[in-house]
Amino acid sequence: MFAVVESGGNQFKVAEGDVVKVELLKAEAGDVVELPVMMLGGDNVSIGTPTVAGASVKAEVVKHFKGEKIRILRFKAKNNSRVRKGHRQTYTELKIKEILV
Repeated sequence: MFAVVESGGNQFKVAEGDVVKVELLKAEAGDVVELPVMMLGGDNVSIGTPTVAGASVKAEVVKHFKGEKIRILRFKAKNNSRVRKGHRQTYTELKIKEILV
């Protein structure tokens, strides 16, 4: 059985035991969080509008970390205009414990 869950505006296909990387959540390492289920798959497929009623996914927060640095360069020719910026996205690593139907 698998589920499609939403976190941070993104959707993830997960099964029990999977480890997923989502945008930063306000939870401490070791906490258990519940994620809304958009779709349940397996023998009987259930599609939510927008979520499946009574279904949820419990996941444990493993750690918080930063991703790789992205370098942004903006350049305008003939204007002597150059801007260089960087960005590092913060992530939360979740381990899927169980899918509740």
